[in-house]
Amino acid sequence: MKKQLSVLLVLVLLFSFGACATDNTGASGNSTPESSPTGSTTSESTAAADDAVAAIKAKGKIVMVTNAEFEPFEYKENDEIVGIDAEIAQKIAEKLGVELEITDIAFDSCVPSVQGGKADFAAAGMSITEDRMKNVDFTDNYFNASQMIIVGIDSDIKSREDLNGKVVGVQQGTTGDVYCTDEKKENDIEVAEVKRYGKGMDAVSDLIGGRVDAVVIDNFPADKLVEKNADKIVKLDEALTEEEYAIAVAKGSNLKDLINEVLRELDESGEMADILSKYISE
Repeated sequence: MKKQLSVLLVLVLLFSFGACATDNTGASGNSTPESSPTGSTTSESTAAADDAVAAIKAKGKIVMVTNAEFEPFEYKENDEIVGIDAEIAQKIAEKLGVELEITDIAFDSCVPSVQGGKADFAAAGMSITEDRMKNVDFTDNYFNASQMIIVGIDSDIKSREDLNGKVVGVQQGTTGDVYCTDEKKENDIEVAEVKRYGKGMDAVSDLIGGRVDAVVIDNFPADKLVEKNADKIVKLDEALTEEEYAIAVAKGSNLKDLINEVLRELDESGEMADILSKYISE
């Protein structure tokens, strides 16, 4: 009987030690890095974000997304996307020694494309806003811009305050859209209705057709649209907002530092002034 109890006691002790050893190994995790739900380690995910430049060089191509309906910053000429942002993007590609690929998408898809890793950066006459900064990082600004008001040539809208109670057309997802929508009711202008369009020219078409009272769009695209319809529409002298354009990259991406370096070099060499003057007249 004593012999049987001794054997049983030994077995119980062995089992207890084995269980403790297994639990300690699993709980400590000292020998295995913590993994993310996708199977990659936390350190690997951080490294991937930090080393975007190396990844771009490895694939030999950098992908930019834009909305090629925003002359003179990006527009199509003989099926090729050209403009101020396209030229800056080419300088970035040259700095990296890779090929540039530009993809034309809807403006309000640019930030999600960068955020989701479908593109390396977005350059689309894009203003820095708090909401966008929640999803992407922005480079240094390279252009000071303003949202302008376009009205019919005989319109009674003469100032920004006259937009109160009016129907306004905007390009969807732009800062003009955000300002006129003003869901927080923080702005001094309260329009009656906002109509959103994929292209600025479509908004202007509805303005000419009397379906909206005014169009709010960035300054230089406004100039181009008015120039093409000078007998029907005019741009007010007073700006609705003042803002800054920058390039959007993924959160934590080291591509931001490289692009900032390119922007500084273009500015210091005078090349940025040359690019701007090529597309923007005095």
